[in-house]
Amino acid sequence: MNKRAFHVLEFTKIIEQLTNYCVSDMGRALASKIEPSSEYDEVVRRQNETLEADSFLIKTGSSPIIYFSDVSAALRLAEIGSVLSPKMLLDIVGVLRSVKAAKEALVHAKESEMSVPILHSRASSLVTLREIEQAITEAILSEDEIADRASPELYDIRRKKRSCNDRVRERLNGMIRNPNFQKYLQDPIITMRSDRYVLPVKQEYRSQVPGIVHDQSTSGATLFIEPSAIVEIGNELKQLIAAEKNEIERILKGLSAMVAPQCDVIRSNLDILSYLDFIFAKAELSHSMHGQAPEINAEKRIKILRGRHPLIHAKKVVPLDITLGDAFTTLVITGPNTGGKTVTLKTVGLFCLMAQSGLQVPADYGTSLPVFDEVFADIGDEQSIEQSLSTFSGHMRNIVSILENVTPDSLVLFDELGAGTDPTEGAALAQAILSSLLKIHTRTIATTHYSELKEYAMTTPGAENASVEFDVSTLAPTYHLMIGIPGKSNAFEISRKLGLPEYLINNARELLSKDQIRFEDVLANAEMYRLQAEKERQIAEEQHQEVISLRNQVEKERKNLEQQREATTAKAKAEAKRIIENARRESEALISELREMRKAGGIQEHEVQKQRQAMDALLDQQNPDAPEEIETLKAVEIGDMVHVISMNIDATVIALPDAKGYVSLKAGMMRMRAQLSDLRSLSAREQQSKRDQKQRSTKATQTNRVNIVQRNIRQELDIRGMATNEAIPEIQKFLDDAVLSSLHEVSIIHGVGTGVLRSKVQEVLKHHPSVMSYRPGRYGEGEAGVTIVTIR
Repeated sequence: MNKRAFHVLEFTKIIEQLTNYCVSDMGRALASKIEPSSEYDEVVRRQNETLEADSFLIKTGSSPIIYFSDVSAALRLAEIGSVLSPKMLLDIVGVLRSVKAAKEALVHAKESEMSVPILHSRASSLVTLREIEQAITEAILSEDEIADRASPELYDIRRKKRSCNDRVRERLNGMIRNPNFQKYLQDPIITMRSDRYVLPVKQEYRSQVPGIVHDQSTSGATLFIEPSAIVEIGNELKQLIAAEKNEIERILKGLSAMVAPQCDVIRSNLDILSYLDFIFAKAELSHSMHGQAPEINAEKRIKILRGRHPLIHAKKVVPLDITLGDAFTTLVITGPNTGGKTVTLKTVGLFCLMAQSGLQVPADYGTSLPVFDEVFADIGDEQSIEQSLSTFSGHMRNIVSILENVTPDSLVLFDELGAGTDPTEGAALAQAILSSLLKIHTRTIATTHYSELKEYAMTTPGAENASVEFDVSTLAPTYHLMIGIPGKSNAFEISRKLGLPEYLINNARELLSKDQIRFEDVLANAEMYRLQAEKERQIAEEQHQEVISLRNQVEKERKNLEQQREATTAKAKAEAKRIIENARRESEALISELREMRKAGGIQEHEVQKQRQAMDALLDQQNPDAPEEIETLKAVEIGDMVHVISMNIDATVIALPDAKGYVSLKAGMMRMRAQLSDLRSLSAREQQSKRDQKQRSTKATQTNRVNIVQRNIRQELDIRGMATNEAIPEIQKFLDDAVLSSLHEVSIIHGVGTGVLRSKVQEVLKHHPSVMSYRPGRYGEGEAGVTIVTIR
């Protein structure tokens, strides 16, 4: 495609933004070379790969591509047998780590049923070289440091080197610490010159310090001498340093030799990684501008829904709706200056370039864009002083070039077509140009101020008018595009608002021809009817939304009622079961007490069984899971008050049962339908009240029976003379009986004795859950031989 359109439509700025989202330099290089494709299948493929990356980012939250360097130069050196530096080898490790991360993430995405076939296919071609990665990682710690364990030889050399260093320093420190020797030194320090350990000796004491002079200060006052006592050790150290260097060279040579056979594989990995980086940069760019994948069509049909120019701030941009290519192929946009005509042209052109490059566009779902072989744009001031071209000449030269290269599969954008010359001649030229493009069905959008072009679009099949809205009351454009309505220049209204005298405006109107006045009146009436229709549409839409809101509110209330009913029912059943279990335990305790009383001769066995049967009947009546006989309705009348059993609410009958037995009901604001068998008369609810009353009466009877037993319960327990193992069960049973009888305070008589039984009693009381506190008896209560217990 022609590069001129890239600059005119500011596609180059989009490319610059795209490169900023790339992780690697190689990815940025790919992104900077992006160009729109004119092949339908290629455009669809590009959009699909961006869509997959976008889906991956949404589901995982981050790109699988980590930073990697371009190691192409290192690979070329390895192929010719050169020794790679530690930095080059670490960069190769960075590539291999990026390969591993990308492959694991994208292959795992396939296994986790994330639909990314294109990304999965590319990631599957990546080759992980774990042996090379591990060997380099273990041998090289940083660009300047090789690991001691890189080889046994290197480890041994460095061990000896450390030993030599220690011996040298030990001897030199001994000299420095000698008070007699310190006077020969400029400073009591150890330093190095030419990889040799030296001492800074004063010039005048040169003869007092035998050794080799390796350097001197600028003034000559200080000589850096390696004492003779450490020369041999220094020579040994020098040899070890050389051996270390040779061993490191050998290690790097070995690692380079491992890389050499895999250069093609690593180079292929680089290409795949850089392209994956480029793909995910496209997805990141889409996220930043809230982009949407457009539908790509082969019918040369443009449909943009709420399109936002990506280079205008999101808070300032006005969404654009525009169609082209269905009922018409030429669109003429009119309206006042700074109204948004040029932005509309640039938005359409830029969207097409982005879509054909595989980029998503900032528009709503449902946006559809075609594939053009070329996008031509004549936008901006074409004046050139250097080439002696006026504005009109510059535009015309560009238009001539467009007409020479345009095809039916092209998109042509004209800004102020025919401007810069005589209006009559300019309008005629503009009509001729538009007609030639319309004849070959080229998709064309042109902006203009010429009334002749408005008439042309109104009367020519295949052409359509559009305008940018202008608010005369505020003298400001609204930037909304209206297709089907030509725009007005509003020159008279704007002039009046700005204070131009009325008589001048009237004189200007008289200079217009009757046809011009009539045409402007038609435009004014059309605009008035459009505004009225738009207002009515907004009112209808608001009412529609209100109805939907009310319906949703009613449905929400109905669901809340249903949930409350279910929750209340579940809670009631749980509470009833708890009460029944408590009553069952209490009844068993009561029966046990009655049996004790029978043994004591206070009651007969048949009376015990009679009480047991009465209590079982009471429990059966309280069972929430027992089937309940409910009197349902056989027929209803309109206006009857009924109770809906399944929902536990009261309602009014508003319609008789239909053929399927459903009755229409109203409960407050909510309307509903329920089966006739799900209804009962409100009078039937009195049965439930009677059952509740009976349950309360039965419970009172049970309470009275328990009170009868309470009078026979002892308030003191005498365990004197009992063994410990005999006393503990008696104490526990005594406390349980006291709890069932609702006693507040009881006494346990254990005697004084040795205190063993008293200690055991207190230990039991300390851990019993029903005991609030206990204390020794006071004077008159038995003192130390009695323990007084307070029950919770």
